[in-house]
Order: sequence, then structure tokens, then C-alpha cells
Amino acid sequence: MTVTIVGSQLGDEGKGGVVDLYGDAADVVARYQGGDNAGHTVVHDGETYKLSLVPSGAVRGKIGVLGNGCVVNPETLFGEIDTLRERGLKPDVRVAERAHVILPYHRALDGIEENEKEDLAAGTTGRGIGPTYEDKAGRRGVRVGDLLDPDTLRERLEYVVPQKKALAEDVFGKETGEEFDVDHLFETYREYGERLAEENMTVDCGTFLQERIDAGDNVMLEGAQGTSIDIDHGIYPYVTSSNPTAGGASVGTGLGPTVVGDGEVIGIVKAYLSRVGTGPLPTELGGVEGQTPDYDADEGAGDEEEELATYIRDEGGEYGTVTGRPRRVGWLDMPMLRHAARANGFTGLAINHIDVLAGLDEVKVGHSYELDGEEVFTMPPTTEKWGDCEATLRTFDGWDEVDWEAVAEDGYDAIPENARTYLEYVSDELDAPIYAVGVGPGREETVVVEDPYE
Repeated sequence: MTVTIVGSQLGDEGKGGVVDLYGDAADVVARYQGGDNAGHTVVHDGETYKLSLVPSGAVRGKIGVLGNGCVVNPETLFGEIDTLRERGLKPDVRVAERAHVILPYHRALDGIEENEKEDLAAGTTGRGIGPTYEDKAGRRGVRVGDLLDPDTLRERLEYVVPQKKALAEDVFGKETGEEFDVDHLFETYREYGERLAEENMTVDCGTFLQERIDAGDNVMLEGAQGTSIDIDHGIYPYVTSSNPTAGGASVGTGLGPTVVGDGEVIGIVKAYLSRVGTGPLPTELGGVEGQTPDYDADEGAGDEEEELATYIRDEGGEYGTVTGRPRRVGWLDMPMLRHAARANGFTGLAINHIDVLAGLDEVKVGHSYELDGEEVFTMPPTTEKWGDCEATLRTFDGWDEVDWEAVAEDGYDAIPENARTYLEYVSDELDAPIYAVGVGPGREETVVVEDPYE
């Protein structure tokens, strides 16, 4: 059977922890979209592993697959594999031959174009994800299978590289180097292809996964980012370049939609909202200079609201890992979650970070929006209309700080009653049962209610 893990908000909901939690029962963990812009941390046998491309299950001895919906940077892939091997592991990673390859010119153009977009900047990681998907849609991409065939690889590069070089030099006025040199790229990526072949890493993804399912294996399908930054269903243009939604699990692996639909689809929810970058956020608390639209750092959003935002930000560690830059935070947004539940068809929910909200006298939720004098219960189709929405808040009594490790050990009934009221409201509104509740950062700090493989 399959279990699909989907982010229900704007990314950073704690998907990696849920993949890690349920991954023991999986034989294969397959990523179906995104690239090395999706960092996740795995703790195994007391060791911490930081990965951005290799599926997290590979750390636990599972077969990890990068599906055809992914974009793959071979440098990152082999760097992570080599690091894991140096630490005594034997990762088994397979790569779909239909997956597209991130090349150095994609990364260069990503940085150039992000700087040029200014107000439309999506806050990319600069790792070439978007430009690679652009080339995929434009039918000028290089696929993993092309790396195995030097003649095809050369042909692809000779067609596309002059276009990219002209874009960088003639349109953006930038100097170019070896990242736009056909000969250099050919030699480098031909060698990557040779290593892929030598280590027998490439697969026809859909066939490979279906054969494992037919043999009785459990397959976990892992999405990156979140529903509201899905390129079709998200807050365009502040979106990623692929489909993190459950439909992307079928397209991005080659498994049929009935195969994915016959399994479980677990929506991962953060108990509040966080976001990096500009654009609307109807339930936002306080604001962050340079990200919150029309935010005046001198005026702020009111001392009480700013103090509350800082509290949640500090408790939840909502700061950039590298930059230390504060993330925007807000109350849970139910119209956003209803949109995600409809788009994905959740069969269960994993709700994380309820411990972050502990100690507050009251916890609020954006239950609905007011838009043009009407109450609406789901996100409007355009980001501009979403920006016109005013959140209608519902208030819940807060819950005390407790020994969350003991709660995780004792089970669901040990969660403070007011927190359970909050959780059950979310479950009722989304018409999906609660499978797990995250009450701390560690794997052992999770209340497991249901095992989707049983």
C-alpha cells in the first residue's frame, strides 16, 4: 500500500518528522517533487543527519527514490550519499530516468532572475529549482536518462546552453563563466552519468514502485513544501514550481491515481502559521520588516500583538537556520486548511507544534474570512483576492506548559483538555481523523494515535 505525506499550509509543517515517524513500516520512501531546496533533519541511533535531496528513509535502511517529478542536482545527490557512507551508512538511492537535472546555469539564472523580480520575488533558495522546471515545461530540459547517453547529452546541451548564455549576457547584462560552457558541462555531467550507471541507481520509477507494491511492500510518498505554495493550487506567484499536493504523488512517481487514492493521504498541519517572504497572510500576528506588506517598523502592529508574535516565534524557533532572519507568524488559518483538505483528500491529519502555543491565556484561529461583505470558508482563487480577506477569529482557552515527553509516552488522553478541544475542532472542520500529534521536536515527542499501515 501507499501512504502519502502532504504539507497542508505554506511548507515547514514538520513533514520530515512524520516521514521519520511512520517510515519504519515503509520499505520504500519516494519523493515525488521538488529538489535540494527541501531540507530535513533525521535523528537515528543518536546521530543527526541533515539532508536536502536524499529521501530521509535512506538513513534508516529503506530504499529511497527520487521520482520523475523531482529535479535533481547530481552534485548534491552524490555529496549527500558520500557523506552518509563516510558515517558508516549504506544508503540505497534510486533516481528516475525521467527526472530532470539541475545544471549550473539554472542556479546562476535563479539568482539573477530573483534579484530582477523585486516585488514578485518568491523567496527562492537560489538552487535552480524554478529554472529547471521552466526548461522541463519548455521541452529543453536535460533528464537523468540523458546523462547515461553521451550523444544525447551533447545534443541537449548544444541546443540549450547558447540560449541560456544569451539570456544571462544579452538580457541581464551579466558575465558568464564555465557554468555556461558546453564542453565543461558535457564532461562534468557525462561523469555523473557514468557513476549513476556504475552504481545501478537509475530506474523507470513508476514500474519500479508498482513492482514493489505488487510484491507486498509498503511505499511512502513524500512531498516537499506545502499545498498553499503549489504552483496550481497555491498563492501564485509566491509559489514553488511543482505540485506538492497529493495529485503530484501520482504524476511525480508514475503510479496511477487509483493506486495513490487507495492508500492513505496524511495532511501535516502546524498548529499555527509561519511564512517566509512577502505576500498576504490574513491571520498574521505582528509583522516582519521587508516581508509583511505595508509594514512600518516604527509603528509596528501594536505592542501586544508584536509581543505575542515574538513569543510564538521564539518558542517555535521561527528564525532562518542560516540567516537568523525572523519568519512571519500567525494564527491557524482554517480556510487555508479547508482548501488543502479538498485539494488533497486527506484521510488523516498529523498536527504538530501544539507545545509551542502552551502557556498562552487564549489561542485564536482564523475560522473564516470576510470578503466583500460576505463570509467565506475557503481561500479565494487569486492571491489578490486573498489579500483582501479579513480573518474572522474564533477564540479557544489556552493550555498550560506540561511535561510533553511524558504526554507522548502516555498517549492522546494525556494531552491537556483545552489542547484536545483545539485539535478536535481542526479534525471536525476538515472531516479527517487525527493520526498523530507533535508535542516537541524529537521523534519520541509525538503522540501516535493511528498507524496508517495497519
